[in-house]
Amino acid sequence: MPEETNCIDYVMEKASGPHFSGLRLDGLLSSPPSSSTASPSHRSASASDSNAPTQPFVIGVSGGTASGKTTVCDMIIQQLHDHRVVLINQDSFYRGLTAEESKRVHEYNFDHPDAFDTEQLLDCVQKLRSGHSYQVPFYDFKSHRRCSDTFRQVNVSDVIILEGILVFHDQRVRNLMNMKIFVDTDADVRLARRIRRDTVERGRDINSVLEQYAKFVKPAFDDFVLPSKKYADVIIPRGGDNHVAIDLIVQHIHTKLGQHDLCKIYPNVYVIQSTFQIRGMHTLIRDKEISKHDFVFYSDRLIRLVVEHGLGHLPFTEKQVVTPTGVDRHTLALTFARNYVEYLLSEGEPPDPDVEPQYRYISANQYLSVIYSGESMENALRACCKGIKIGKILIHRDGDNGKQLIYEKLPKDISERHVLLLDPVLATGNSANQAIELLIQKGVPESHIIFLNLISAPEGIHCVCKRFPSLKIVTSEIDVALNGEFRVIPGMGEFGDRYFGTDD
Repeated sequence: MPEETNCIDYVMEKASGPHFSGLRLDGLLSSPPSSSTASPSHRSASASDSNAPTQPFVIGVSGGTASGKTTVCDMIIQQLHDHRVVLINQDSFYRGLTAEESKRVHEYNFDHPDAFDTEQLLDCVQKLRSGHSYQVPFYDFKSHRRCSDTFRQVNVSDVIILEGILVFHDQRVRNLMNMKIFVDTDADVRLARRIRRDTVERGRDINSVLEQYAKFVKPAFDDFVLPSKKYADVIIPRGGDNHVAIDLIVQHIHTKLGQHDLCKIYPNVYVIQSTFQIRGMHTLIRDKEISKHDFVFYSDRLIRLVVEHGLGHLPFTEKQVVTPTGVDRHTLALTFARNYVEYLLSEGEPPDPDVEPQYRYISANQYLSVIYSGESMENALRACCKGIKIGKILIHRDGDNGKQLIYEKLPKDISERHVLLLDPVLATGNSANQAIELLIQKGVPESHIIFLNLISAPEGIHCVCKRFPSLKIVTSEIDVALNGEFRVIPGMGEFGDRYFGTDD
């Protein structure tokens, strides 16, 4: 071979000759095995959380070779540390080369859409979106074959990041994405990165890397990758070096993850941002085997988070203070916690008329052993707002009908106050509507009422929000539905009985 073969210019120019793309060999080579006879990696297992109320947020990240896609994905994953995130690389779905193709591997175009098993990639994303785990194949870049006995188990997650040069090429895959990101990096920078990656990580010599780049990579970028840029929702110049763009993307993802579908319908419904801590506490208090002590402990923690979020919706004034250093002055937002009234919405049987209603434990020989569950939220409120005034509302509950106001004790100046209406569980919404109607009759503006609860049923949210669109609802989780007995599913059972220990 001439001496100038070592010259980069010679290699680049020589690579511009005729070649074939992907699997379009038209009889020259044997056709590849179909996806139906491929490895069993497409088989999925049962989901660990089949009752998840919302689908995962799917992000597609595309761009030219060595543009920094993986770096961008890693930075997004790092900032989404409170959520379950899984990264799916399109490279894992390369079709394995046949023996005939392996002999002519230097003439094979790995950057053509036909080089990927798009059907299996589509199946993977669909299974993960529907709440099933998946076995993602391993691809060996040195042998150009899949590892037949090795797979990566990918479980149910909150965020799915699909990364690859051609993830935007197929419309069916694009339609599964909630956000599409294109990483735009200078061509010279991408070439330099590819040379370093392929020589160091994949054991190739520089001449073969440059030849492949000129013959396959650059034409494929111009023909397939660059045209898919028009489908991107966000274009990130400079890749992982663009920290501002990545921060904005992560903020948007956080917003979408914390937004239940009902929050899109009713802007007055607020679900506190879910974290591993909140999910863990919900798991514990929903467990029927949990001890009363632990149930109360974790319920109080969750209730306090809901109360703190609810207090954030109260109006505030600005006040300037001088710090202990005597130099810095800071502007603080002060909520007037002492000026607001909290009302406990209680549902139960009528109390003994000869006994002053204290809404505490009622012994079994006095009608029923009943706890008025709204009071379970009182400790958390007092911990946040010392000296807050508390009113009482008791409504008799009998299935989905027969709502009856039994008792109410409210301050005379209630019409001048904002009201926090507390009830751990929003089920049908009928009792809440009656309590809200009472407050409005007392002169409280609808917009001054904030309804706080631990869990809500969609039926209850619809019922309350349609009737009182100016009221705010703050909850820690929206459950699936009500059953035939008007109980929230999966729910927590009778919250008041479990909290006060009267469920025996």
